Amino acid sequence: MGMTDNLLSGSQWLVTAVLFVLILIQAARAVDWRAFRKDDALQHSFYGAAVALGFLWQLRAGISPGLAIHIFGMTVITLMLGWGLAVFSGLLALVLTVVTGREPLLMFAANGLVTVMVPALVSHGIMLWERHRNFRNFFAYIFFCGFFGAALAVASAGLVMCLMLWSGGVYTLDVLVDEYIRYLPLFMLPEGFVNGTFVTGLMVFHPDRLTTLDPRRYRP
Repeated sequence: MGMTDNLLSGSQWLVTAVLFVLILIQAARAVDWRAFRKDDALQHSFYGAAVALGFLWQLRAGISPGLAIHIFGMTVITLMLGWGLAVFSGLLALVLTVVTGREPLLMFAANGLVTVMVPALVSHGIMLWERHRNFRNFFAYIFFCGFFGAALAVASAGLVMCLMLWSGGVYTLDVLVDEYIRYLPLFMLPEGFVNGTFVTGLMVFHPDRLTTLDPRRYRP
């Protein structure tokens, strides 16, 4: 996240907007809206997550435009809500950053793609992989979906952002490696720790909040 108005070319902006709309349509189809309207607890998780992310994304660091560093938090939201609702909750949080002036409205699709959609899809993919492997120990869910999933999600989002900036000629590959890519492992560690810790806490105290968790699969 952190795309400013002058970072993407017109063609990049158009491609990003098209990808954004296509993924948004799939996210809308993935949500059971009737069940969502009837589930007060899920609604509270949805709006609470959006507000929490909105405040969290106010805290960031970075020197060069477009290369901001901050905690994403999308993995735990994806595990709580499912990837479809996680996308909408993350976009609502992104609206808050636009309202507060932290992000430009023109780059909403680009920032939404990098900050919200890519991490949610990667986290969802890791969760499906863990489910397909049919692990019988609940630590597999915590480690793979929580810690590892969050680390891989933030790395994927960072690489997509670098690809956009490199393909647009904003930065050379050497600059991106020196200022961002070589530090990715350092970004992955806190992202994995924060998300994994929250997933662990929810699994212990409020497992019903994790809609992607099926406790029947794991041995006690």
